[in-house]
Amino acid sequence: MELEMERRLKKEHNAKVKALKKQKAIEKAKLGELNAKSKKSAAKKIGKEEENHADFSDPETPIGERKRLSSQMAKHYSPSAVEKSWYEWWETSEFFKADATSSKPQFVIVLPPPNVTGALHIGHALTCAVQDTLIRWKRMSGFNALWVPGFDHAGIATQVVVEKHLSRETGLTRHDFGREEFLNHVWQWTESKSGTIKSQLRRMGSSLDWSRECFTMDEHRSKAVTEAFVRLHKEGLIYRDLRLVHWDCFLSTAISKREVEHIEIKERTPIKVPGYEKPVVFGLITSFAYPLERGGGEVVVATTRVETMLGDTAIAVHPDDARYKHLHGEFAVHPFNGRKLPIICDEILVDPNVGTGCVKITPAHDTNDFDVGRRHNLEFINVFTDDGRINANGGPDFTGMPRFAAREAIVEALRKKGLYRGEENNKMTIGVCSRSSDVAEPMLKPQWYVSCSLMAKEALDVAANGKIEFIPKQYSAEWRRWLESICDWCISRQLWWGHRIPAWYATLEEDHLKETGAYNDHWVVARNEEDAQKEAAQKFSGKKLLELSQDPDVLDTWFSSGLFPLSVLGWPDETEDFKAFYPTSVLETGHDILFFWVARMVMLGMKVGGGDVPFRKVFLHPMIRDAHGRKMSKSLGNGIDPLEVINGVTLAGLHARLEEGNLDPKELVVAKEGQVKDFPNGIPECGADSLRFALVSYTAQSDKINMDVLRVVGYRQWCNKLWNAVRFAMMKLGDGYTPPSQALSPGAMPFSCQWILSVLNTAISKTVDSLKAFELSDAANTVYAWWQYQFCDVFIEAVKPYFSAENPGRTHAQDALWVCLETGLRLLHPFMPFVTEELWQRLPSPQDCERKASIMICDYPSPEEKWTNEKVETEMDVVLVTVKTLRALRAAESLKRWINERLHAFALCENALTLGIVQSHELEIRTLANLSSFEVVLKGEDKAAHSGSAVVETVNENLKVYLKLDGASINAEAESEKIRNKIIVVQKQKEKLQKVMGVTGYEDKVPANIREDNLRKLSKFIEEFRFLSDRTVSEA
Repeated sequence: MELEMERRLKKEHNAKVKALKKQKAIEKAKLGELNAKSKKSAAKKIGKEEENHADFSDPETPIGERKRLSSQMAKHYSPSAVEKSWYEWWETSEFFKADATSSKPQFVIVLPPPNVTGALHIGHALTCAVQDTLIRWKRMSGFNALWVPGFDHAGIATQVVVEKHLSRETGLTRHDFGREEFLNHVWQWTESKSGTIKSQLRRMGSSLDWSRECFTMDEHRSKAVTEAFVRLHKEGLIYRDLRLVHWDCFLSTAISKREVEHIEIKERTPIKVPGYEKPVVFGLITSFAYPLERGGGEVVVATTRVETMLGDTAIAVHPDDARYKHLHGEFAVHPFNGRKLPIICDEILVDPNVGTGCVKITPAHDTNDFDVGRRHNLEFINVFTDDGRINANGGPDFTGMPRFAAREAIVEALRKKGLYRGEENNKMTIGVCSRSSDVAEPMLKPQWYVSCSLMAKEALDVAANGKIEFIPKQYSAEWRRWLESICDWCISRQLWWGHRIPAWYATLEEDHLKETGAYNDHWVVARNEEDAQKEAAQKFSGKKLLELSQDPDVLDTWFSSGLFPLSVLGWPDETEDFKAFYPTSVLETGHDILFFWVARMVMLGMKVGGGDVPFRKVFLHPMIRDAHGRKMSKSLGNGIDPLEVINGVTLAGLHARLEEGNLDPKELVVAKEGQVKDFPNGIPECGADSLRFALVSYTAQSDKINMDVLRVVGYRQWCNKLWNAVRFAMMKLGDGYTPPSQALSPGAMPFSCQWILSVLNTAISKTVDSLKAFELSDAANTVYAWWQYQFCDVFIEAVKPYFSAENPGRTHAQDALWVCLETGLRLLHPFMPFVTEELWQRLPSPQDCERKASIMICDYPSPEEKWTNEKVETEMDVVLVTVKTLRALRAAESLKRWINERLHAFALCENALTLGIVQSHELEIRTLANLSSFEVVLKGEDKAAHSGSAVVETVNENLKVYLKLDGASINAEAESEKIRNKIIVVQKQKEKLQKVMGVTGYEDKVPANIREDNLRKLSKFIEEFRFLSDRTVSEA
């Protein structure tokens, strides 16, 4: 029996094993079949993806041809893909080119010529964004719009950069190369950097008329510079004189006030000065004694620049200072050269209560002493060479010493003579050249000057009588301040790069001194050397001319820049461009060069350009700082290249740019640390459109812009939303849709369609008005708000129910949608040219209508009178505030569990008017608030009050809304707490606004439209506060 049992168990076991094997075989077969299907499906999927990829990718477009677009819009916005190819086509199609023979009204802007020192920075990008917005708007508005591109040779800046570059590459100075060879290197640099700048301008979408491109050192601009110099000299407005100038000893040239940065020093401070191994100490005042010629006494003076005592020619005291009355007319003796120094009385300079009451006078090296020297006919002794060493006038003990080394040597020599009286900390200001970091030295030099007083008066007059308008108006006062205290303008620069001064020095046989420039009356000014020979022959008739040599100096860069509006249009020739486009319309630039460039353009333009102003309006934009409010600089590492924002860059890429520059090793370390702090992950790709829009929207910020790249990133994300909204809309229009060829009549359209056209009309009016007022930030924000808050957030959602095939309003919804897209893109185009062109080109066009080739040559939108519907806008306001309240209810913490459910809602109306509005727009409210149903009742028929499972919120004094929550219990105390918190918020808003309106001068300083807005806001806050307070009392 046991054996039988064993056999049976074994048989069952074998059967199970066999069944198991069979099952495994079946499973294996199924698995194989499944894998085969999976592979086949995967292959199909890959094929489909490849097919889709081709559908969504733009075909390659030959350079200069109209962009070839993919058959389907990409699912995500890509700046690099969208902004590709359009600019080359615009330029090839000559859309940027103005016509001098056109009968259209002209609108002309001259691009402030960027320096060819290097690439453009983010400040230049702001200029381009603002100017291109204006020029594209005007071009679309029917103007013959001309935007002239140009580049500035930037004499001192470019020479310094190229010298540093050559020194780093070859170890040689410009003197090692010689003038001609060095200038060849500068021209090569100019070609390279101007090419870089042009590519940057194009990448930013700047619609410049490249057929009129110019350079301040090209042949025609050089002709204009020479002509202006000759004419002004002939009128006696350019002259040569021996005066004090700001001198850069490291560069061996005079520099302008603008190129001198003033540094405040409170006490003993070592500062690195180029050319010196050790830092030079500033912030000290040194006292020493001058022995008197008679009587064995002394007078003690104090100075922060001991080295200048080698050029002292007098000692001044106050005439009423009793301590020194006995010394009037006496002399002190210079301890190193025995020069007799008269003790003079000067009540203008000397304050008897400061120091010892004695002041050393160095007329050749101090601006105040220069005036004293002229008042008292003192000797002017220059003790420095051009490179800042002590010359022979300083005496044999110090000749050849660098000035700051001589400072230490002189102190030691004074000690040995027993004349040193000590030193102490002294608060002072030193001027440092922004180009070389050298400490500027006042030096007595013969230079060419422009007499400015008469021209400045004319410039003041045209501003006062309204021929020139300043925007913002606050800069009118700055204009007056500069021009009312103007000094004559030194235009000589001891450089090699620039316009050679068209003046020749005649050396005569009879001259006792044969040194060039020895006699101020031996100069002749002419357009060329041949004319100079004729002029000299006539001027020195009967005298033997030994040599005629051109002044080796060049003109201040601002002289050629000051002629730019004239010279770019062909002056001094009477060209077609000059007749058609001069004077220009607007001068747009940064407020920091109001005097240095703008004022000089006005003065020179009126004087040599026929008496008219060179432009009618001056629009001054803010200066860009970094996100922390600091000035952007290479040494801080916070400077931003616009292409780095447009294309994106890694942190390593940012570092690499710094390494290619001229920073010394210590500055490089600091700059890299700054980049790590500000851009730890580099800068993401944002695109030109996003950068432009961000910069324009920033312009409302007073006189400074704190530039935060994150804001640009935000607009990049908004471009993606815009892209997807248009993509969705295109799907709703469908392939077979044909837009209307006639203007829409909104009367028969659905409510939401009437509303979107009405608010679009409002947006168009506000945008155009803002652009006309040069309030570009307001214009940009208006366009943004319409697209974002009205078209995307409301209309696209509200119109969805009409796109079902059976809905009778479908055609109206499609027409309204197309009109909004087409008009909205034209409205946005000046601010964001690339994405608007791409999206506009994808729109279907009406039949039997010739479509413009590009959006940029379409008409800019203008208001359609029949679109405006205040009643519809008012009713939609009620709809939107109701929806907002319902959404806020859903978002409350206590309702989190219903966040994804479509709920039922009630509306309780206080009166029949409100009831009628809300009832008639039940569809829009239900759609936008994502409700399952929406019931509207009049007060007294409050079904929600008996439900016991609804939350309530007040919309306004006439309307409450309830959300029905199945199986919920409501916390009454929590609801009351919400009301109390809202009262606190409204109270704070009310008090803040009242404080603003109560500021002294509010009525006079704040524009009327803003005061009216504030009054409306205040009334609303007061009304809301009362309503909420009454509700709290009633619920208590």
